Amino acid sequence: MELNKTLHQSITALKEGKFQEAERLYSKILQIYPAHPEANHYLGVTLYILGKLKEAEIRFKKSIELKPDYTEAYYNLGITLQKLNKLVEAEESYKKALALKPDYVEAHNNLGNTLKDLGRLNEAEESYKKALALKPNYAITHNNLATILNDLGRLNEAEESYKKALALKPDYVDAHNNLGITLQKLFKHEEAEASYKKSLLLKPDYAITHNNLGNALKDLGRLNEAEE
Repeated sequence: MELNKTLHQSITALKEGKFQEAERLYSKILQIYPAHPEANHYLGVTLYILGKLKEAEIRFKKSIELKPDYTEAYYNLGITLQKLNKLVEAEESYKKALALKPDYVEAHNNLGNTLKDLGRLNEAEESYKKALALKPNYAITHNNLATILNDLGRLNEAEESYKKALALKPDYVDAHNNLGITLQKLFKHEEAEASYKKSLLLKPDYAITHNNLGNALKDLGRLNEAEE
């Protein structure tokens, strides 16, 4: 087998969304070159996409064993561990990625998500702020930060952060919905109604937003509309 040719075919298959083919090719490489860190890593990526999370975890760990400074492998292992609800291990993996690459924006964001899931909201806030210091136009992190601020009861700051997310990404369905929730808590019921309606224009079958809109209409005393 010609290694470079098969690697090229594997990468092409992965990029083109031919995931079963990519799995087959990477597995073929590893039968002959089991200590190939990149092949282990990208087989892990492929397995993750295919929903084979435990197998993906094994491959990412193998690639790190073979290449201890493999930043992307630590990051992707973190994502996989997060999906497997191994949150403490995910935190550790993201932190190892960040030790190798302190300006890794996505790792700061995902570490924030993990810390949030662990109930460590103040630490999550700091992680999101580090991500935004590196990439101020990162809409998803503005939304994530706003969610933390909302949970911490800092509603005016949450409103501002959601609006920053939406200024960057006007079609951000979840941010419209989440902004509506915060506006309701601030007793800005008409603004909340408008925010929910924007969410539903983008995603008409969004059940959560329909429910939230109904609650906002009840708060406005428009019970007939709320029941529709």
